[in-house]
Amino acid sequence: MRPFRKNVALAVDGGGLRGTIVTRALSLVEESLDYPLHKVVHLAAGTSTGSAIAAGIAMRLPAARIHALYMENARAIFRKRLRYYWPFARFRYSARPLAAALHSVCGERCMGDLWVGPRPRDLVITVRDLLDSRTRFVKPWKPDYADWKIWYTVLCSCSVPILFPPVDDRFVDGGFGSYVNPCYLAAYEAVYCLDWDPGQTTLLSLGTGRGPSGFLPHDVRRLRLWNWVTPALDTFMTDSSDQQVRLVQQFFPKLDFRRFQVEMDTQISTSDPSALPALERLGELLGQMILDDKVDPKVERTPGKPRRQRR
Repeated sequence: MRPFRKNVALAVDGGGLRGTIVTRALSLVEESLDYPLHKVVHLAAGTSTGSAIAAGIAMRLPAARIHALYMENARAIFRKRLRYYWPFARFRYSARPLAAALHSVCGERCMGDLWVGPRPRDLVITVRDLLDSRTRFVKPWKPDYADWKIWYTVLCSCSVPILFPPVDDRFVDGGFGSYVNPCYLAAYEAVYCLDWDPGQTTLLSLGTGRGPSGFLPHDVRRLRLWNWVTPALDTFMTDSSDQQVRLVQQFFPKLDFRRFQVEMDTQISTSDPSALPALERLGELLGQMILDDKVDPKVERTPGKPRRQRR
């Protein structure tokens, strides 16, 4: 793996329980580096499950500890609260186990607590505000968010509609908009808010798995209305995520930008604890990709201006 530059930022996608892929990958990277990533990562950005991982790094937790928390709490968090067919309910899971798990780790620490000391830690968490109809970018140096509890902020960003109830009847998953992948937010934060020199900055962007291609039947004209739900969501999330990558490539060309994504052989749910062994294997694969500098090949660089051909 190429050495990091002076400043290091980390951005982690949303993806529910598939965040286990990232935590396992980062654990392997830390084993290879022989030091925890929080020693060099001073800016972390995350959406949904990525916000939990980013917050853990910002609070100086080793990746192995964050991974263990995923493994220990997955079954309690994603335990169905209703016995009857869940689509007829308002949401599938109770938010209490998730809130309890986050509070047990974060305690009463506030976002503003990260912005203290000789070299403060910056943390960017996306939260969708239904009341104001906008996405909030919660940061420790913003006065409006300094008193927000870290566990509360992560809970808001993780509250996927349908799966979890909105927090305070207002806040839902930060990936409910265009920021399922927060890499562009991290690049903007580093260059324009922290005044980091792009030529001295490394940005690691980690995905939580790309669904298998070709899962649609050959005759798509035969699909029913409900058959389009999965491909529609997959298209929205994948294209939105790839768009953020292209924005970084286009507007921050001097950054040492490394985007890593792992391919899944089968579609894995974002809330199925039985898939944990498969997710760990994918995490090991992603970790090796990071160590080998095998960036995501499916995101092509945005082409420059076309040149006129001489006749």
